[in-house]
Amino acid sequence: MPTVPPASTASDAVDVTALLERGRTLATPVLRAAIDRLAPPMDTVAAYHFGWIDAQGNPADGDGGKAVRPALAVLSAEVTGAPPATGIPGAVAVELVHNFSLLHDDLMDGDEQRRHRDTVWKVHGPAQAILVGDALFALANEVLLELGTVEAGRAARRLTTATRALIDGQAQDISYEHRDRVSVEECLEMEGNKTGALLACASSIGAVLGGADDRTADTLEKYGYHLGLAFQAVDDLLGIWGDPESTGKQTWSDLRQRKKSLPVVAALAAEGPAAERLGEILAADAKSSDFENFSEEEFAARAALIEEAGGREWTTEEARRQHTIAIEALDSVDMPDRVRARFTALADFVVVRKR
Repeated sequence: MPTVPPASTASDAVDVTALLERGRTLATPVLRAAIDRLAPPMDTVAAYHFGWIDAQGNPADGDGGKAVRPALAVLSAEVTGAPPATGIPGAVAVELVHNFSLLHDDLMDGDEQRRHRDTVWKVHGPAQAILVGDALFALANEVLLELGTVEAGRAARRLTTATRALIDGQAQDISYEHRDRVSVEECLEMEGNKTGALLACASSIGAVLGGADDRTADTLEKYGYHLGLAFQAVDDLLGIWGDPESTGKQTWSDLRQRKKSLPVVAALAAEGPAAERLGEILAADAKSSDFENFSEEEFAARAALIEEAGGREWTTEEARRQHTIAIEALDSVDMPDRVRARFTALADFVVVRKR
C-alpha cells in the first residue's frame, strides 16, 4: 500500500523513475570528479558513502538514495527554457550538501545503517565522518562558484542560506530529544529547516543558473519547501511504521532515538487516555537508564499508543496538505506544461513511497 496517497496524481505519461535516473545520470560524473579532488583517505571514505565502493575498497553498485534533489535541480533549469545540463552544477552542489548532512546526522544520531549498509562512522570512524562531511560542504560551494557567473553567485547564496537552515533544523531536532513536550508548530519549523530548506533550494537552483528572476526562484522555493514538509512527514511515518527491508533502518528507529517526530508530537497534543498514557510513558523513558535495552514489544506498544491517539492519521493528512500547497505554488510560475507535469509527478512520488 502507498504510504500517503495524494489527493491527485500527475499524468501517467510522466515516468518518474526515468526522471530520477536522468538527474542521477547527469549529476554522477560531475559528482565523482568533485569527490576525486579530496585528499586520501577522504576520497575513499566519500566513495564508500555514495555506494561506489564497498568497505574493502572494491567497486560496488550501492544504493545511492532516491536522487530527488538532483532531479529537481535539473528539472528546474527547464523552467527558464535552458537545457537540463544547465542545472547540473546546482544538482551536484545540493547533493553534496545533502550528503554532508547525512554523514554528520548518522554520527550524531548513532545510526549504524543507511541504505542497507554500515554507515561511514561505523566503518571508518567518527573523525572521518566529520572530516568528509565538512569537505563535501566545501566542495558544494566550489562546484558552483568556479562557474564564475553572476547566476552562480546567486545560486551559491541560496545554497548557503539553505545549508544554514538545515543546520538549524538539526540542532533543533537534537534539542527536542531531551524535552518532554514539543509543540506541533515547533516540530514543523524544525522539519521545514532540516528538510524543506534544501529541497526548496534544489527546486530553484537550476532555474537560477538558467537566469530566472528572484520572483520565479522564490516561488519554486515555495514548492520545494512544502514538498520538503510532505517528504519529512512521510519519513516520520516510515521512521515508526516503515518496513526495515525497505527503509534500511531498524524497526521503530525514530522511537529508539526518542525523536519528537510529527506522529509523536501530534499524538501528545491530542486529548484522550491514549495521549495521556503516551505522555507518561515517554516522560519515564527520558529518565530511564535502560532505554536502549527495551524489547520490540515495548516499542510496539508505544507505536500503538501514538496511532490510537491519532498521531499516525494526523501526519498522513499533513503530508497530503503540504503536497497540495506545493502543487498549488506551481500555478504562479510560467513554465512549459511538460515541465509542470514533471514537478507534479515528483511531488506525488515523494508522498507515495515506502523508503
